[in-house]
Amino acid sequence: MRLGIAALVVGYVLSQFYRAFLAVLSPALQAELGATPAQLADASGLWFLIFALAQIPVGYALDRIGPRRTVAVLLAAGGAGGTALFATAQGAGTISLAMALIGIGCAPVLMSAFYIFARTYPPAVFGTLAGVLIGVGSLGNLGAALPLSLAAEAMGWRATVAGLSGVTLVVALALWRFVQDPPRVHAPAGAGSFGDILKMPAVWVICVMLLVNYAPSGAIRGLWIGPYFGQVFGSDAAGIGMVTLIMGLAMVAGNFAYGPMDRLLGTRKGAVLGGNVIGAACLAVLWWEPAPGWGQAVMLIAAVGFFGMSFPLLMAHGRAFFPPHLVGRGVTLLNLFGIGGVGLFQMLSGRVYDAVPPGTPPDAAFGTLFGFFALVLAAGCVVYAFSRDRTD
Repeated sequence: MRLGIAALVVGYVLSQFYRAFLAVLSPALQAELGATPAQLADASGLWFLIFALAQIPVGYALDRIGPRRTVAVLLAAGGAGGTALFATAQGAGTISLAMALIGIGCAPVLMSAFYIFARTYPPAVFGTLAGVLIGVGSLGNLGAALPLSLAAEAMGWRATVAGLSGVTLVVALALWRFVQDPPRVHAPAGAGSFGDILKMPAVWVICVMLLVNYAPSGAIRGLWIGPYFGQVFGSDAAGIGMVTLIMGLAMVAGNFAYGPMDRLLGTRKGAVLGGNVIGAACLAVLWWEPAPGWGQAVMLIAAVGFFGMSFPLLMAHGRAFFPPHLVGRGVTLLNLFGIGGVGLFQMLSGRVYDAVPPGTPPDAAFGTLFGFFALVLAAGCVVYAFSRDRTD
């Protein structure tokens, strides 16, 4: 079991890496393939949307055939296959297709670990385990920052991505070898469908917050941080890599901080709501003053990343309402909203950016983008304020 969990952690490192690496590769893709920022926003958003849609079949597979075969097969076919296609891309269309395949491959990794946690460990520690897993897995976020920029500069982006395809295949084989399926739980007669989950009103309010809580930090870290610091502050590739590394470290710290917060404060709702209100306030500041100076911008972006990491605590909040036979489908439904929101709002963010009138200064254009994310996150906080708190 320990080796299986370790392999899932490495798999999640790759998942975090792939959702963020376009931000660093975007200058090279624009220069060599002629891909526009909006096209790359669509490609990155497609990763999240396909990842989210895959949660439905993944949820069924976890409950019916277990995590081992689900995660190993999809990561090998989608993850390794998608990165191999990415390395041979000749245009933005192929990049989008490759990102969709990678999204399918990464879709079951985190949920397989959550499924094992929920079925093997006491419910009270689910949030802490989820936070630790995501915090350690977020090292992939760091790998998709300065290390990736240095590797792409030294070997070229095609050779770098081709190497990642081989690494992904090796991890998939390790998952097949070491992950162990928990004993199956038999559902009561007439129960055990997604419809049973959708009948829980308390879950819907949590899903609204999941839809928006990770969207600003995921979209900014996954794509917009590179163009923002490049166009507004004149940062080069190494400078962008450093800024993405700082935001990535803040996101890692945020995952570790949120994980045990429900046990420390005695509330899940309060911790999630307070953190996201602060994140919305930071985005509002960048909306008001999108070029506050390099140091202030880095601190505000890092704060958005830190406070935007309430995902594991929201998962624990929703998990508390699910009976054992619905755990697989329950956590994947929650993840559908969490990841789907990033894809949806990342694509919308590309439209918001393109809608800015030509000739608008870069800082004003990005200020509009930050305002969009601030309003989205604030709206989610208003809805989540009506949720029912539950701890284990």
